[in-house]
Order: sequence, then C-alpha cells, then structure tokens
Amino acid sequence: MRRHLARLGGGLQPNRLWFCLATFLLVALASGLAQAQSYPAKTVTLISDAAAGSSPDVTTRLVAEGLSKIWGQQVIVVNRPGANGSIAARAAAEAAPDGYTLFVPSLSTFVASPTVAPNLPVKVPRDFLPIGFTADQPMFITISPAVPADTLAQFIALAKQEPGKLSVAVSGVGRLTHLTSELLQNRAGIRLTSIPYTKGMSNALADAASGRVSLVIENFAAVIGGVKGGQLKLLAVASAQRLPDFPNVPTVAETLPGLAATGWQAVLAPKGTPEPVVKKISADLAQVVSGAEFKKKMAALGGYPRAMTPEQVQAFIAKEQDTWLPIVQKVSTK
Repeated sequence: MRRHLARLGGGLQPNRLWFCLATFLLVALASGLAQAQSYPAKTVTLISDAAAGSSPDVTTRLVAEGLSKIWGQQVIVVNRPGANGSIAARAAAEAAPDGYTLFVPSLSTFVASPTVAPNLPVKVPRDFLPIGFTADQPMFITISPAVPADTLAQFIALAKQEPGKLSVAVSGVGRLTHLTSELLQNRAGIRLTSIPYTKGMSNALADAASGRVSLVIENFAAVIGGVKGGQLKLLAVASAQRLPDFPNVPTVAETLPGLAATGWQAVLAPKGTPEPVVKKISADLAQVVSGAEFKKKMAALGGYPRAMTPEQVQAFIAKEQDTWLPIVQKVSTK
C-alpha cells in the first residue's frame, strides 16, 4: 500500500505523501467552509422538471421566494419539463457543483422507467446530493356521482363484480395518478379500464361529472372544485394518516392497509457540491418550509410541508423507490 502511494506521489516518501494528502483535505475543507459562510453571493437557480403553472411549479416558486428573503439574493426558477424529467435532470447534472444551480425534481423523476425516459430513474447519492424536502401532496380518490358507491370499499366491491366495467382516468404513463391507479388495482384485486387523457385532467373531470369515466385520482388542487360543486364524490385520501384539514375523509389505508400515495419534491445539488454549502442550503430550506407563511400557502394547494435533513431525504427517496419501482416495471411490461 505504501509503495503504491509512493508511486502515485511521484516518488514522495510515504509519510510525506500522507502529509500532502492531509494538507490537501484540510485546504479543501477550509475552502468549503469559506464558501458556505459567503454563500450565496449571487443569483441561485432552481431547475424544475414541472411545467409552469402546475402544482409542483407553484411549490418550487414558493420555496424560491422564501430562500430569496433569507439570503438577500435572487432565487429564480427555470422550468425544464418533458421526457418524464430527464431534460431537467440532464441540465442540472451538467451544472457547476457550486450551489448556485439546484435541482427540484418530483416523485416521477425518481421512479420513471428507463424505457420511457433516458437516464432515469434518478438515484441519490449516485446522481445528485440530497439537500432537503418541500412538501407532500396526497392523492385524492374521487368517483363520478353516477357510480353507486359512497365508500372505497363499496367501489372495490362493484369493480370486483364486473371486472373492466368501471374506468379510471389516466393523464400520462408513469405519472403518479397512473401509478396510484395501478397500485390501487393491484392491492384491491380489481381491474379497471384505463381512459387516457393526453391534454390534462380538465376533460377527465368533466367526463366524471357526466358519468363517462368512473374514477379520478388527482391532487387536492385538481379535484377540490369538482368535489365542492358536486361533480365528484370524494371517497378517500391516500395519505399515511387522516389529514387535519379533512378529518372526516378516510385514508385509503383504512380499507387497504399500508397503501399511501403522495406527490412530493426533493431539492438536490450536483455531485461535487461542497458539503458545508449543502448543509447551509438544507438548514435554510428547512427554515422556509417550517415557516407559517409557507405552510399557509401550501394548505391552499393541499400540500403539507416537511423539513428533512440530507440523510432523511436520502432514506425517504430509497423507501419511495422501493414502493413504486415494482409498479413501474409492471406497467412497462403491459
């Protein structure tokens, strides 16, 4: 080992080489700490894989607004939607690892099939360094008023009586709405007919109201208008526990134990970003998502903020990938 190090050191004595390596590491650490203390000294860019105006985009912009106030520097959002997140992932991976370009991907980027989107799914810390978390957005299970069911258990019973008769709106292969419907069918032992909606869910909501589609799975912002207007019946929410804003709405897990499905976003940094910078951003992000103003604005979107350390983000993502990748693989082989 020492002879190997000596060769790498161009003939330096082993002790001398160890001293040089230790000095280099200390200098690198000091440099990282100095960067963290002065960070940010200029505009920070958040690359989002969401389309402008979507719920994930709104969340990212609220994060940018909060960080701008803390840092006294402009934080801008750049939308790079398309290819299930691979366009945004590539742009973020190619950015300089200095903390001035960050990546804010959603769940679908971590579970997308490689056959649908190249260079995906994203994994941490293989591809990026985890920084923090923004918020959960649970999926709401709604049905057409034409379906004679008032609970999720009743809907499942109807679906079992006539496999394939009831339908589910699907807005895109690999999206959380699609994956949740597949997970629901798998766990409940039912078969629904998928109805594709390539131009968003507004047409699906109208079709549910008229009885042309049976089941719509979407986030709060997408379905709440239809629920309040009577065009949709709300059966359950796919959160781990009942939501404080909807205490009378049962969770899916009360009928199908263990089943939860929420949209979420993580904040990542390109590999090589100094650890002190990552830790500073993580702490400041936690301050934003824990703030009363951010929580109030997210509540209007049906979102529930959660602060996480980089280590917690990494563990959370790994657990989510364990849940969803088998469903993605099943869908890919259909």
